[in-house]
Amino acid sequence: MVGGFAFVSYVERMNISVAAALMMPALSLTKVQMGQVFSSFLWGYAIFQVPAGRLGDRIGPRLTLTLAALVWGITSALTGLLPGFAFAGTFAVIASLWGLRFLLGAGEAATFPVGARAIRNWTPIWERGFGNSIMIAGATVAAAATAPLVSWIMVRVGWRASFYVTSLAAFVLALVWHLTVTDHPSEHRRVTQSELEMITGDATSQKAPPAHHKSIPLRKLLTDRNILLLSLGYTCEGYVLFIFVFWLYIYLVEVRGFTVLNGGFVASLPWITAFLCTPIGGWLCDRISEKKGRVAGARAVIILGYGLSGVLLFAAATWGSRVGSVTALCLSVGFLYFAEPAFWAMALHISGENAGASSGLMNTAGILGGIISTPLVPVLVKHFGWMVALASGAVVALACTGAWLVIGRAGFSDPAITRAQPVAES
Repeated sequence: MVGGFAFVSYVERMNISVAAALMMPALSLTKVQMGQVFSSFLWGYAIFQVPAGRLGDRIGPRLTLTLAALVWGITSALTGLLPGFAFAGTFAVIASLWGLRFLLGAGEAATFPVGARAIRNWTPIWERGFGNSIMIAGATVAAAATAPLVSWIMVRVGWRASFYVTSLAAFVLALVWHLTVTDHPSEHRRVTQSELEMITGDATSQKAPPAHHKSIPLRKLLTDRNILLLSLGYTCEGYVLFIFVFWLYIYLVEVRGFTVLNGGFVASLPWITAFLCTPIGGWLCDRISEKKGRVAGARAVIILGYGLSGVLLFAAATWGSRVGSVTALCLSVGFLYFAEPAFWAMALHISGENAGASSGLMNTAGILGGIISTPLVPVLVKHFGWMVALASGAVVALACTGAWLVIGRAGFSDPAITRAQPVAES
């Protein structure tokens, strides 16, 4: 179900990156103006990461994610309805799109921090890398499906209808989630006592609702050295990721010569590759963590993934062959997501009962990277071309690799994980 939330949230955030190909001429918007609209989502997404994570810690994932999905559905539907109809003129159109995408970002801020909180509640410590990979894999499936789906809808019934259709998924998800899940396994009638003991690592755990904990002050989280180091590395992730999220489809159409419809299908290939690579990265992170320690597991997976992603992105930008460029793009996205579960597993390992808020802080740092890259890409394209724009992402990915070469030696507490005696968490 958390993978389902990641799936729907990515459909709602990426639909506009595909619809933009027809929205821009229909609404008389430039790429720079569209980049500003794209970045408005990231501002809402960034500002509400920690509040959403803390809300999930306090009232639980069930209600928090139900409300979040309702916001996604409403704002997505209004994105297709309001600009150009209720709001005419360039300024009004941009303002309406900016406000709606900001609200969508605020609603989607709950997705990964609160999803990570649910994973912490429901999985043993030695399965959190793979557990997070399932959530992240939902996003990669959506990224693969959104481009061909939205382009297909646009070609047949117009770009506005693409927002109406995708908004339905959010409403359905909110209903199913609210009716079927519980915040904690101790509250679920189908979880046995032995399963509960395995998840918590505590033979005294009882089948009863857990007591609500008191969140630690935000200033303490902001001064936690481990969280700050993790967030530093994740800033680079956001810069690179959102280049793919918002600009990959347009790059394929404008530079590599694909049609509006074919570009949608080709744009899905990197995300299919990511879907295949994500669980492998999560599984490998868990296995190395069991033998060498949690930092060692995360560090090895991140260095390998980001190093290869950066090299391949640079190859994609410079390769003259269309097939070669698409292949390199696929592998670059795949290795980026290969490393992704390691970040989230590490955030859960170091945060204890403040998993939602700590994950939110880390994700905020990643979004700040995206806030930089999303409006910067069209500026770089305008003045220097697409090669420089993509190469900037390659440089940042390699910078993340270098940062983790240092972070791994910077003093994280790094006990190994054993299944017989799970690591106690504060």
